This record gives sequence, C-alpha cells and structure tokens, in this order.
Amino acid sequence: MKTEREREELIKNINVLLNQAYDSTLDEIYALLKRIDDEEDEEDLKTIKEAREDIRINGTVSWEQVKQELKMDLA
Repeated sequence: MKTEREREELIKNINVLLNQAYDSTLDEIYALLKRIDDEEDEEDLKTIKEAREDIRINGTVSWEQVKQELKMDLA
C-alpha cells in the first residue's frame, strides 16, 4: 500500500500524462478504468455471496466464542 505522499505524487504524474494525451487515448483509459472498477465490484459481490453461503451452512460465531478462542490461542 502506498503512503499518502506516494499516492499524491503518482496522481500528479498521471494527471500530467492525461493532460498530454489524445482524446482517443483518454477514451481508452476511461474504458479500462471502468472495466477494472466493474471487475472489483463483481469480486466484492462474489465474496459477500460466499460469506453469506458459509454463514447459511455453518452458522455464525458469537463474539464471546471468538474471544475465548483468541485467549486459548494466545495461551
């Protein structure tokens, strides 16, 4: 994960290149970023569905049970 400063510098550099790009290139970049965003959304939804299915099959664990298991793991 990038630091805030690294992120700001990267965005600044990207903006310089974007301002120099042809319109057709900007369209391609936009389409690519949109596709990446859509894929990430699909992955998130898949993860949520899998978690719900796991809960349906295996049930849930109480917070008290989690704390007890953590205590045993740390002992």
